[in-house]
Amino acid sequence: MVRLGFIIGFIALIGVLLSGLAAYRVHDQELTVDGIALARAIDVHASLVQDRLTDRELLARVAAGLFRAPAVMKANMLEPLRSSIYAFKTDFVVADWVARLKPNELEAARVALAGAGFSNPTIRDFDDQPLDTRSLDHPIDVLMDVEPRNAETMALPGRVLDGNPILGPMLAQAMADGKPVASDPLPLLRPNGPIGVVLAAPVLQDGTGLPAGFVTFSYELAPLMLTNDDLSLFSVVLKDPRSDNDVLIADDQGVVTTRTTTPQGPAPSITRTVTFGGRDWSLGYYAKTNAATRAERNAAIAAAIGIALTAIVCGLLGYVAYNNLRLSREIEVRIGFERRLTAVIDELNHRVKNILAVIQSIVTRTLRHGSDIDVARELLIGRIHAMSNVVSLLSESQWQGVKLNGLFEARAIPHADRIAVSGPDIAVSARAAQSLSLLFFELASHSDEGLSLVGKHPHIVAHWEVDGEESDAIFHFRWEEFNTSAATRREDSDFGVILLDRVAPEALGGVSKRYFTDVSYVYELTAPMETVVDMTERDRTEQISAPLKQVR
Repeated sequence: MVRLGFIIGFIALIGVLLSGLAAYRVHDQELTVDGIALARAIDVHASLVQDRLTDRELLARVAAGLFRAPAVMKANMLEPLRSSIYAFKTDFVVADWVARLKPNELEAARVALAGAGFSNPTIRDFDDQPLDTRSLDHPIDVLMDVEPRNAETMALPGRVLDGNPILGPMLAQAMADGKPVASDPLPLLRPNGPIGVVLAAPVLQDGTGLPAGFVTFSYELAPLMLTNDDLSLFSVVLKDPRSDNDVLIADDQGVVTTRTTTPQGPAPSITRTVTFGGRDWSLGYYAKTNAATRAERNAAIAAAIGIALTAIVCGLLGYVAYNNLRLSREIEVRIGFERRLTAVIDELNHRVKNILAVIQSIVTRTLRHGSDIDVARELLIGRIHAMSNVVSLLSESQWQGVKLNGLFEARAIPHADRIAVSGPDIAVSARAAQSLSLLFFELASHSDEGLSLVGKHPHIVAHWEVDGEESDAIFHFRWEEFNTSAATRREDSDFGVILLDRVAPEALGGVSKRYFTDVSYVYELTAPMETVVDMTERDRTEQISAPLKQVR
């Protein structure tokens, strides 16, 4: 049986190991495939974004190159380029001509704006407040023309962009670099407008090399950098160049919002950098699905399938082997049962012989020559009754011992109602129980003699205690009869003297003593707990009386 279990266990171990290896391979391959697919999709997206940005920057360069600026105050500078701009790309929000004007050119610019039909030709600052032109001593950048022209954009020309916290530095950088420069993200057209970026390309005056102004194109940020469809494997965010802890993200409707990140938050799966307007933009890509979770789920499925197959194989093998070994098991059980029965019979014979020997001794000592037949008959019946009581108690406990309090039952001990019993309810061995049962009967059977002489009802105290621990524990028993004396108490019989002074102490491996005090009769017995409990006998009895375990 052990060999069969070892074989089945070995097969199960191999199956579990193979299942675990398969699950590991599935997990590893899922992570690898998902990682490759995600990386390829992100590379494609980043490449498309870079192509889109390059096209927009090329448009700005072409538009700036097509400009001729003999008179920068003109309010229709974009008109010659209108067809070219729309032919090249049409996804800009607004295209602007920003002229760099000296203070003495501002009035002419106002007249040009008014002649072009713009709703507010007054030269004013970026927040639409009138500008005090008399205090100016340097050129300023004035928005002179827009495309497309509609009700919203017609109100924009005439504004000075130098003071704008985002557009002003962008125009200064474009003038210094002489090439297109992109702004930080900002609302377009109005304070609550769509979030986007502005790309400014400087336009040089003919023959001077000095900047005459700028052609600017505004683009919404969502379609420019943050577009991705619902079926994509990722969502994309843009690192906000204005803050180290913020990112820009677009929702399904293309509305861009700012989100603050924390060091404890999830990090992007991959980051990519694109170039636009002379600066780098960092795109962060977050996987929409948790590749690790899906890999773990697929690995768990593979492991479950492998373990299930292993269980089926082991179950079939065990079933076949069980049917082959069932007959041998039944034979082994029967052999074991017969051996146990033989041992029980031997033990029963041994204990019956012991009991018969004790009864023989009781009969012999009780019915000695010259004894009073009536008294002897009463003592014999009581002593055999005491033996019968203890045998009944031992049978109920399967000869595992008897609780000491149970030996003081009224059916076995005379005058049990006059005995005050106290002490721990310990379980004594079968041998000790037989000796103590006879001892208690013998003490109790002599406690009523001469009561009529003293006219008092005797009171008996039976007390025991255990001192010490484990192997050093000592059992102390004390029997004390009050209201009695040597003159009133019946003298112990020969059998009683032998039992009290020799048989009981020797059976328990202890010592005893009897004596009278001024008011009582005392019997004391001291013995080691090892012999009172006798664990060797109890263990042997338990092994024999235990039910036979069938082999499984």
